[in-house]
Amino acid sequence: MNLENIRELLEDYKNDRVTIDKVIQNLRDLPYEDLGFARIDHHRALRRGVPEVIFCQGKTLHRIIEIVRHMLVKNSVVMGTRADKNIFEEVKKIAPDAKYYDDARIFLIEREKLPQNKGVIAVVSAGTSDIPVAEEAAVTAEVFGNEVERLYDVGVAGIHRLFMNMDVLHKARVVIVVAGMEGALASVVAGLVDKPVIAVPTSVGYGASFHGLSALLTMLNSCAGGITVVNIDNGFGAGFAAHQINKLGG
Repeated sequence: MNLENIRELLEDYKNDRVTIDKVIQNLRDLPYEDLGFARIDHHRALRRGVPEVIFCQGKTLHRIIEIVRHMLVKNSVVMGTRADKNIFEEVKKIAPDAKYYDDARIFLIEREKLPQNKGVIAVVSAGTSDIPVAEEAAVTAEVFGNEVERLYDVGVAGIHRLFMNMDVLHKARVVIVVAGMEGALASVVAGLVDKPVIAVPTSVGYGASFHGLSALLTMLNSCAGGITVVNIDNGFGAGFAAHQINKLGG
């Protein structure tokens, strides 16, 4: 049950149109809807401001589609992360208005926009190879109601590219920095701005990067204050955290 469902129920109650059956129908899925293989948290939007998001990796296609089908009944926004094109094509069969973001690997069914925040979130990537994770963060933040500015391929191998685009960082309320290899860009950015920096290590790099562990440790050991670090390749987590910070500013 989302906020609109509750408003309708209260309006019906006020106008003496509500029935016992309708109340039972709306309350039946408290605190979640049990599909046997999944328990869908329809009330997450009431608690957290954004609906539950489907993490598609590791789920069978049949189960993903069943979750989408049930979520569509009670949610105006249904989003799936780590979704490939095959998943999207199946989703389109039950939701022709679904959209797909190739780089981010996100599908989105958006029947209604979520409330919009005022501040800007900057998403910065060190290299072009980091763009898929950066896009997961950027699209997540946009879907959740934020304006996003992208600044890609400005890593420390050519740091002048960052310095020539400082206006993007200065106007942002939150900065997400996505970097693989040694992950140094997050420390550089955090030393230049007076706002929260969310660092995202990626699994991009040669053997000694250890699939992102090197970048993760660099970010965790940063000498620049004000850095928050999410897990390797977790663009979604960074976009969500940036949204929550931005929302605090009204």
